[in-house]
Amino acid sequence: MKTVAVVGTQWGDEGKGKIVDLLAADADVIVRFQGGNNAAHTLVVDGEKFILRLVPAGALYSNKTCVIGNGTVVDPLALLSEIDDLKKRRGLADDFLKLSYEAHIVFPYHRAIDQAREARAGKRAIGTTGFGIGPAYEDKMSRAGLRFDDLANFQSFTEKLRRNVADKNAYLKAVLKGKPLSGADMLEAMRRARRRLMPYLCDTGEYLAQAIAAGKRVLFEGAHGTMLDIDHGTYPFVTSSNCIASAAFAGTGMGPGQLDAVLGISKAYTTRVGAGPFPTEIKGWLADSLREEGVEFGSATGRPRRIGWFDAVLARLAARVNGMWALALTKLDVLTGIDPIKLCVGYQYKGNRYETMPPGRHSMDTAKPIFEEMRGWKERIGDARSLEELPANARRYIERIGELAGVSIAIVSVGPDRAATIVLKNPFA
Repeated sequence: MKTVAVVGTQWGDEGKGKIVDLLAADADVIVRFQGGNNAAHTLVVDGEKFILRLVPAGALYSNKTCVIGNGTVVDPLALLSEIDDLKKRRGLADDFLKLSYEAHIVFPYHRAIDQAREARAGKRAIGTTGFGIGPAYEDKMSRAGLRFDDLANFQSFTEKLRRNVADKNAYLKAVLKGKPLSGADMLEAMRRARRRLMPYLCDTGEYLAQAIAAGKRVLFEGAHGTMLDIDHGTYPFVTSSNCIASAAFAGTGMGPGQLDAVLGISKAYTTRVGAGPFPTEIKGWLADSLREEGVEFGSATGRPRRIGWFDAVLARLAARVNGMWALALTKLDVLTGIDPIKLCVGYQYKGNRYETMPPGRHSMDTAKPIFEEMRGWKERIGDARSLEELPANARRYIERIGELAGVSIAIVSVGPDRAATIVLKNPFA
């Protein structure tokens, strides 16, 4: 296989960063195709921790090309901060990154609107990161957004930005009761950022077309998860972009039919951040224990994640809408010492049993999980590098998840470090 997409199957935070980092060793090009710096991928290499929010996880290798596609929305100052950190810690060359001319820019007024809306909503707040991603996508769809392409003509860019700042300040003041922002400060920050960003700009769609035609291995890195997809997730408690594998086409300019495989990523249990339905949620001491053991706090925000049992209904939905080739199971080690372990095999809704999602996403507000119990294990598994080295109950748990999801298991993560991984099938092999 030459082109592979990695996507989340739950509500994000599934460990995609680690799996992308692992597969990037065999790839030539690693591509981010949607989302913004509200997504954060945590990687641990030789005990050193990295948090990447915009730059693809392949940046931890010195000989890879990283691409940020047109489907992303990019905070330029956040991107430059991330580039500086990576250059300092990894000594990356200046040409390691290519940024799409067509990617939209996230401005301070997007963040201000995002945060003011959440504050105004109070208990009805969705639970966004407050990084301005939703308002940036709104501007994109209303054709009011500014793209990196606009930086080529800074005089025209200046006029457009001033117009946008005036409009956003009027909205902030009149509707959201917020403070107006300085357009002059914004313009000066973009003037400084422009000099550094221009060398990274590229027709990334054409670059990827040439790379694929040349037989290079291309890895597409998704952000968030299937259940946060704007169309297929638990709307309105979702992100503002499409997170499923088909978004790689619109978000990069790659044509349909050029994607060889989709690898879904799932935790051995389930988590979500923010408000919204969560049928398998666990409360009390067990949730607290799993949260601490799994370090379940948002990489981008630090917020504690909600904890739940593995949900096979979500897994089957993700397998269908992503056309999944296989599943990578992460954080299996976190379940060590838990006995019994529960798996959700279906939902009870209005007196009926559903093996797949009940009709209408609002059904998840009242759907009750149907659980199956399995025996746990006590042995530490962080040093296992093959299935044979795992306890029998851990192997049975992995096999059962594959059966319930309807796809094979390709990778099992048994710890945070890159090396703590059992690879059963490598899509690039």
